[in-house]
Amino acid sequence: MSAVTQNERPADPGRGDAAPRSSAEPSGGEPVAHLAVAIVGNGFSGLGTAIRLRQAGEDNFLIFERHDDVGGTWRDNSYPGCACDVPSHLYSFSFAPNPDWSRSFSAQPEIHAYLQRVSAEYGIDRFTRNRHEVLDATWEEGPQHWVVTTSQGVWTADVLVLGSGALSDPSFPDVPGLDSFEGPVFHSATWRHDLDLTGRRVAVIGTGASAIQFVPEIAPAVGTLKVFQRTPPWIMPRGDRAITRLEKLLFRYFPPAQRLVREAIYWARETFVFGFKDPKRMAKAAKIAEAHMRRQVTDPELREKITPSYAMGCKRILLSNDYLPALDRDNVEVVTEKIVEIKPHAVVTADGTEHEVDTIIAGTGFAIGDLPISHRVHGRDGRTMADHWDGSPYAHNGTMIAGFPNAFTLLGPNTGLGHNSVVFMIESQIALVMDTLRHMRTHGVGAVEPTRAAQEAFVAEMQRKTEGTVWVDGGCSSWYLDKHGKNSALWPTFTMPFRRRVRRFRPEEHTITPVAASRR
Repeated sequence: MSAVTQNERPADPGRGDAAPRSSAEPSGGEPVAHLAVAIVGNGFSGLGTAIRLRQAGEDNFLIFERHDDVGGTWRDNSYPGCACDVPSHLYSFSFAPNPDWSRSFSAQPEIHAYLQRVSAEYGIDRFTRNRHEVLDATWEEGPQHWVVTTSQGVWTADVLVLGSGALSDPSFPDVPGLDSFEGPVFHSATWRHDLDLTGRRVAVIGTGASAIQFVPEIAPAVGTLKVFQRTPPWIMPRGDRAITRLEKLLFRYFPPAQRLVREAIYWARETFVFGFKDPKRMAKAAKIAEAHMRRQVTDPELREKITPSYAMGCKRILLSNDYLPALDRDNVEVVTEKIVEIKPHAVVTADGTEHEVDTIIAGTGFAIGDLPISHRVHGRDGRTMADHWDGSPYAHNGTMIAGFPNAFTLLGPNTGLGHNSVVFMIESQIALVMDTLRHMRTHGVGAVEPTRAAQEAFVAEMQRKTEGTVWVDGGCSSWYLDKHGKNSALWPTFTMPFRRRVRRFRPEEHTITPVAASRR
């Protein structure tokens, strides 16, 4: 079975049994191998898509991964203390449960190892091309295919699946003089494991999800630690514990028990939506966070510095039992003055203070509103996704974009979550990808994309459902909203309605073009 109509072609001499089966010639170029599906990125999205393709009998596809291993976010973010804030049993593929999670919230090495194991068990490694960074993907109208240019070659593909995600490209602070700093400067997502921080004078810029995990890890070792905080996060207790040997045995030999736990976690987290939809309800949760802070921080002046002034949930709610005590250490200082300049040996704040440091660590998140991959994908009119979006990313059902035929973006616009597991969203989108491919194959479709009317209706619905929520009325500025103030990141309600709306391909919402005569 093949996901899309194609001709038999010679195998790729480079990788044997996982080879593309086709030869094509893009405009003005040399003959290249042809794929049914090209997948960009090998994290949860890319790996999950590949597994479902194999289960459907498709073997003419490749995953292009710019690094040297599976894992995506969970390969790259190896900073001390890195862990997930979604419970382990829910933060995994539904079809590949792991009965051996060691804790209720998994640490990065364990999640990375899980993805490596799943890739090997499902035979996906042989379909992966590591160190193949996708430099460009351009739609060609005549042959109805994508020309995918990587750092190691060119392929064509009937279908393009973008699984690179939103947390793939670190975002550095835009501060004058950063390049002039003479000591080590690195982002938490590219941690310098070769650098011994013992005794160093360290500046941490940012107090988001990464910083609250690595700050407690490095604070005891460094000489001094300056934490530069622009906006304090709301921090809730982290209900983490070791999973017992008896529980692991139960999950291994009676899988329904683990499925039941997974379902219970899922539905419990779905109830969080009620708080996000009503800032007044979220105020009750804020009292728990305030009590958590009072128990862990003894200094009243410090508590005042790190108490948020916006509604809980407006920014990402963070979980930690050790970040707040770390800030209360004698060698740690929280700086709330705005950074205005960086000098060769100091961080300068708006009050004129020069904070002398010898190391800078950026915990400033990722380029979410302006995804680098969006500048490399050219659609039907030759313009990039970034050009089309103009700072406000959008996609019909968060997955397909008008003007970009046969292309799917996983964890794309309006599919991020503030309350549940994004793996649930990924699996839902993959189901839509597979049903669309089945429709293309059985109906002789050469190109498919959403109608602009359907796409605009979806985008308007997302904005309408965001109105009145804590994300827009909570009194903060966050990455949930793009530079135009629109919610282009989050799915703003329960996740089950998303799964229902993408469980099947809806031809009436798409522009469908038959297979071109040249491809028959």
